[in-house]
Amino acid sequence: MIYSIKRKTIIIIAVILVAVIATIVVTTVAVRAHQTSGFNGKVVVIDAGHGGVDGGVVGRNTGVREADINLAIARLTQRNLEEKGFRVVMTRNSADGLYGLATRNRKLRDMEARRNIINRANPHLIISIHQNSFPSPSVRGPQVFFSYSKKDCESRAVIMQNALNTTLESDRLSKRGDFFILSSTPHPALLVESGFLSNPEEEKLLISPDYQEKVAYAIASGVYMILF
Repeated sequence: MIYSIKRKTIIIIAVILVAVIATIVVTTVAVRAHQTSGFNGKVVVIDAGHGGVDGGVVGRNTGVREADINLAIARLTQRNLEEKGFRVVMTRNSADGLYGLATRNRKLRDMEARRNIINRANPHLIISIHQNSFPSPSVRGPQVFFSYSKKDCESRAVIMQNALNTTLESDRLSKRGDFFILSSTPHPALLVESGFLSNPEEEKLLISPDYQEKVAYAIASGVYMILF
């Protein structure tokens, strides 16, 4: 009888210990998962180029507006980065431009609004997303532009270009560019031309949600490699 009671007691204690250990393990995993998806300390501004009446370049075959593709890729890039723990600030989150009700000097007002958003965010990196065009329809591939006037931007551009080339199977080189978004603030900035809407094959790819996801993944990977 005494042996039977002791045996039952041991079994009960063992069950309790197993339950406690299981609870600790589950809690630890949950905490680690929360920490992994939490803020990693880096702020990134994603700038979807153009918008509103400024549609940017137009697809040669489909007539798709650059501004719409820019926004689609920007949103996917935002999602990818937030999953990696970045705080992402978007310069625009809709098809509208940033010039408000202005009927004159829209482009200048739009760019000034972007600059103000960037300066308020005080980001570690700015990525401006665009689509390219060229008279020859054979030219294709993503290309990254940087400003010489900012320290280390060329090396950052090389990292981003390599990330794009690897994911999108391209061999283009990053290049210096004279763009307002690259030089209008003191923060490091890169301009990413995702591809050429003047190239028929690449135009088809760039309007594809699956390919847009690939571009966004490549950009997010490049951002992570640059900042970590």
